[in-house]
Amino acid sequence: MIQTNHTVVLVIVCFGVSVINLATAQPTKSDQPSVFPAAQWERKTPMDVGLSQQAVQEFEAIVGGRGCIVCDGYMVHTWGEFDQPHDVASAVKPFYSYLLMKAIEEKKLFNTEQRVVSFWPELQNKIPASHADRMLTLRHLAFQTACLGYQESPGQAFDYNDATMGFFWDTLINRIYKVPWDQAEEKVIQPLLGQPLGFQDGTPRVNGSKPGRFAVSTRDFCRFGWMMLNEGKWQDQQVLSAKFARQLVSEPLPLKLPRTTAEPSETYFPVRSIGGGGNQCFHNGGYSWLWWLNHPCEDGTRWFPDVDPGLFACFGHGGQEGMAVLPGSRVIVSWVGKELHQDRERGNRAFRLLQPGKTGRP
Repeated sequence: MIQTNHTVVLVIVCFGVSVINLATAQPTKSDQPSVFPAAQWERKTPMDVGLSQQAVQEFEAIVGGRGCIVCDGYMVHTWGEFDQPHDVASAVKPFYSYLLMKAIEEKKLFNTEQRVVSFWPELQNKIPASHADRMLTLRHLAFQTACLGYQESPGQAFDYNDATMGFFWDTLINRIYKVPWDQAEEKVIQPLLGQPLGFQDGTPRVNGSKPGRFAVSTRDFCRFGWMMLNEGKWQDQQVLSAKFARQLVSEPLPLKLPRTTAEPSETYFPVRSIGGGGNQCFHNGGYSWLWWLNHPCEDGTRWFPDVDPGLFACFGHGGQEGMAVLPGSRVIVSWVGKELHQDRERGNRAFRLLQPGKTGRP
């Protein structure tokens, strides 16, 4: 009987502690259900979502140009021609990796380890059996480790190369989706990207002088970022599987992978540039499926040391155009203005304004 009473008392005490813990627990931002825009973004003030008006205005002053800031699924700040599509240069590249994963979901691919030459049958008998081009996989293209036209074999070095990206686009659109350039927007971009996410401003110039490099407005770019923050979900639809959405921004290249030496070599693939040349920069341990991550780089610090380590972003022209996701504060920001990537100090100063525990929070 005495043992039974002790047991009852212990259970009551433990239950009481649990009740107290539950009562005092506070929900975090990550616990909040996600709100998605319909035809238009619902607007709130920065103060409504815990940002300060001063912080978002300071971000705008640092960047200039045009842009949008979304927090918790609400549009909280806009400036400039935020609703006008703009050529976002290399910031468009994560759309490529998104379309690559969608091709797997739609049974157009088995996986990303498939050899690229299999999609170019006219080259099967032209490429020597020992040539490095035969080793090229879709994964190499999606990590900028293809080294096409350079002496390294695929996977041996990092080569940030716009000619490789032109070839990647052609392989995706013409060979995997089997669509000509002039139908890419109608048959690929809109049904797989623009329509599911409700793009308001369109994606013009998909078929311009450099197919694969196209325009998107800063507010539509925020829709893409909000979908990625929500692990591929948009409203009640899983637009991209959560597995793929997480994978795209969580597999950075190792720091030990070197930058190409850029010693020229022959490639049999029809490369064409969507912008500049090759060997433009180093990955610094923060490149995953064409996304840039805020990971420790060669100097031992994160690229943006005072910013959410979970940040992932796409940048064009060194960050003059771009879109960044700060998961810790559930913020998406897109801009066209001053450089926020290669100028680490400016980027660090700007992004730190938009997160809890920094100067951007009251």
